[in-house]
Amino acid sequence: MSTRTASAKRQELDLNYPVFEGRYDEARSLDGEFREHWRYLFEAIESLGRPGMIDRQLKANRLLRDDGATYSRTSDGSQTRPWTLDPIPLLIDSEAWAGVEQGLSERAELLDLLLRDLYSERAIIRSGVLPPEVILSNPAYLRICHGLLPADEQQLIFHAVDLARGPKGQMMVLSDRTQAPSGAGYSLLNRTVMSRIMPSVLRDSQVHRLAVFFQTLRRQLATLAGESDPRIVVLTPGAFSETYFEHSYLANYLGYSLVQGSDLVVKDGYVWMRSMEGLHRVDVIVRRLDDIWCDPVELKGDSQLGVPGLLEVVRAGNVVLANPLGAGILESPVLLRYMKDISEFYLGRKLQIPSVKTWWLGDKSDCKYALEHLDTLIIKPVVRSNTSGSIFGPKLSQEQLAELKARILKKPENFVAQLANLPSATPSWQRGQLQSLPTILRTFAVADQGSYSLMAGGLTRCAVTDKQSIVSNQAGATSKDTWVIASEQQAQITLRVPGQSTVVNARSISTDLPSRVVENLFWMGRYAERAEASARLSRTLLLQLNAVVPLHEDVKTQLLHGLTDLTATHPGFYQLGVGEDAFDEVAELNRLISNGADLGTLPCNLQFMLQCSDEVRELLSADSQRIISDIREQRQRLVELTDDTDAVAREEALDDLITSLMALNGLTHESMQHSIGWRFLEVGRRIERAMLTASLLRSTLVPVLEDEDEEEMLQALMLSSETLTTYRRRYPKGAKVDTALPIMMFDDANPRSLMYQVTMLEKHLQALVKHEKRHLLSPSQRSLLKTSTELRLAYAEELSTLMVDNKRQKLDDLLASVLTHLSRCAQRVSDEHFEQTRTPQQLTLAASGGVA
Repeated sequence: MSTRTASAKRQELDLNYPVFEGRYDEARSLDGEFREHWRYLFEAIESLGRPGMIDRQLKANRLLRDDGATYSRTSDGSQTRPWTLDPIPLLIDSEAWAGVEQGLSERAELLDLLLRDLYSERAIIRSGVLPPEVILSNPAYLRICHGLLPADEQQLIFHAVDLARGPKGQMMVLSDRTQAPSGAGYSLLNRTVMSRIMPSVLRDSQVHRLAVFFQTLRRQLATLAGESDPRIVVLTPGAFSETYFEHSYLANYLGYSLVQGSDLVVKDGYVWMRSMEGLHRVDVIVRRLDDIWCDPVELKGDSQLGVPGLLEVVRAGNVVLANPLGAGILESPVLLRYMKDISEFYLGRKLQIPSVKTWWLGDKSDCKYALEHLDTLIIKPVVRSNTSGSIFGPKLSQEQLAELKARILKKPENFVAQLANLPSATPSWQRGQLQSLPTILRTFAVADQGSYSLMAGGLTRCAVTDKQSIVSNQAGATSKDTWVIASEQQAQITLRVPGQSTVVNARSISTDLPSRVVENLFWMGRYAERAEASARLSRTLLLQLNAVVPLHEDVKTQLLHGLTDLTATHPGFYQLGVGEDAFDEVAELNRLISNGADLGTLPCNLQFMLQCSDEVRELLSADSQRIISDIREQRQRLVELTDDTDAVAREEALDDLITSLMALNGLTHESMQHSIGWRFLEVGRRIERAMLTASLLRSTLVPVLEDEDEEEMLQALMLSSETLTTYRRRYPKGAKVDTALPIMMFDDANPRSLMYQVTMLEKHLQALVKHEKRHLLSPSQRSLLKTSTELRLAYAEELSTLMVDNKRQKLDDLLASVLTHLSRCAQRVSDEHFEQTRTPQQLTLAASGGVA
């Protein structure tokens, strides 16, 4: 075979991917031909060829990475992975979708009727259609909410449902999600990315828009509030939630404030949002928090995620929750077993889209059947948890089946069984080639004028291998966009409601921020400065230690002491020359650069900065998010450095990191609105830079060295702080303390000087006082005024020449005083502006039986 022929073969894209026997194929019919609504897409894919598809996949990954799109497999965020998108979407034609839309709208109405009945008359239980233990023994049924939901009003606002096709192509429901359904934001993200990587294909395919759904959602939430200008918030568990990215993404898209439980407070019978401008009443809460965590006073007593007293405000009708508390009972898989009977009871007809065949093992006959057919069924717990999942019977050994049977017999009512029907297969782009892989679809319904409107699409999840029997995000599934193909060109639709005023209410600007957000901005600035300062000094030390002419011993020692003081990792380099055991200075420097587990190290400070940035991601621009993604990867690069890594590789890693930190600094300055949030970011940054500068100068310049050593020390310090070039232009003859101190300490035109930080801090703190309409100096301003006064009254010549016991005593006293006042200033900023409250809890914790 010639080189040219081999190259051409590598470019070919084989559309005849292997399909599964006995599984419905979404794209091809039984005779192997592509279904009509798939043909145009595959013509486009074929024209792109293998290189084109690889390029689209890489671009999708890059866009998702730049957006910071993630999904966490664990509740503590310890296994966060990037969100992944298959460039080949799932296609559904309009005729098939019309049936899905009608059937799922009916299902949402049915679940709404069931929800209202379960928390009022319980007619379905009294009639014998549902066994009482199915509902009353389930912890998801909140007895405390009985009578809370008006039986004559629509209650289920948002409904998500997982769908799959059976072997013959029939659609069936796998599960319902009604507490805090996730995925709508990821659907929107997928569509946005697809519009970037395949714009012409998406446009020419006449795909239904998703904006209609979100427009309906906004209209419904505004209707629930009953106010002309309601305050609607999205309640999230926080940055460690597995779908936190989606919470932030969706809140930004809808224009709602993203809040945590600590941002809300109950007062005078209403829910209020704490902000820098005081308390603001909240009308509607779109919760992404499961029922039990929402109110530590009446529900889960040790919850730190909810709003104490929330249930009492709901009872009074002074806040609306979407979805209402208690909706979690509708997620019970046992209801799938009885859904046909439930439909007959409420609607008098069969469901248009049936549920997957389900057996509840609390029923004797169901249990008997399931135990006899365990090797053909999927076993699921009645109550979902992080520690228990679905068990795929066909993959178990005889010993494992026996163990499972014994578990079931202990408490059969805790399990359901379902047919192990493998879901339909969809063409997928995996590992550089087309494959046919198992796929399930999650779509969404929103209440709309007494009925329900369906998203024209949804979140499709696809297994990553053909051997994966259960498709879920936790199992590492990749996602797909879902295209509902229209019969005609779709009009552009936006979130703006026709006739609605485009004037932005004054409270929607970024000054109206929860105090938690501004606190995280404050600490984001501080940790960014800590990371940058330690990275700069570490890089300087690496350069000097590996220079052709090495540093003099005294200079090296004081610089290393300065790094220990800068990072607060004592005793650190102060162990040099102490005791009989030799101290490995190279190992200590490597630890400060690469160890992510120890406090004060560079990776540790970066991790804290990234956590703060996650908490405020809705305020950061897309470019800032891109740089934060770079920093996240660069931190990982540092952690992966080993003791054997050479100094050049470490220097390169630090170079890249410092560049990214500088870029983030510039972007936040140029792309963030210069309002309250930005000022707190700057206050944190300036306080930290001033304290680190004072600390480093005290460690390195207070001890007096020989003239030659002192010049070498000053050059290293100014190299680290980017002032060496400026100094050499002013003083070409060499570096001396009496001429270097004015530049490093008192020059308010030098953005790295101590005085510059204090001057900028004065401006920002004055702006905060003006914003709060105060006329007297705040405590933080008073502390800063002392720092400013001492610096302005100091003489560089005295600081550099007055010595006691080989120390510049006056310089030492000044820097010590500056550090004390700056530390007090930082504490007083925290005391003045950030919440210092404890969350109220139940006096008695039911779970533990102890007293809180």
